[in-house]
Amino acid sequence: MNKFSQQSATRLASCHPQLQKVFIKVLEICDCSILCGHRTEAEQNALPSSNTQVRFPNSKHNSVPSKAVDATPYPYDEDDRERFSYFAGIVIGVGASMGITIRWGGDWDKDNELKDNGFDDLMHFELVGE
Repeated sequence: MNKFSQQSATRLASCHPQLQKVFIKVLEICDCSILCGHRTEAEQNALPSSNTQVRFPNSKHNSVPSKAVDATPYPYDEDDRERFSYFAGIVIGVGASMGITIRWGGDWDKDNELKDNGFDDLMHFELVGE
């Protein structure tokens, strides 16, 4: 059985309860790591523009609890886009099965077309409508 590391569990604990429910269930299906939940103003504004399109307080990571989470399948390989896409399908599907709508940073407009983004954030998942 997969288990979050203490660091991943702490990061997930900073997230909205709906995100926590989704990723606890995702972990039963696919081993994963939580890279980031809530971000402070200093943390958000320290990110390079290659990692974010927004500054504090405009990221869903900036709310308390965080309405966004950065997560990756384990083990982490940032160059494996296909694996991220597969993982995103699991996350979105698990969320949907719970009545929770998730938007993924690999398909911002949620049109299921994965090549029309101006900015990809393949580790980013956020609540829709929250």
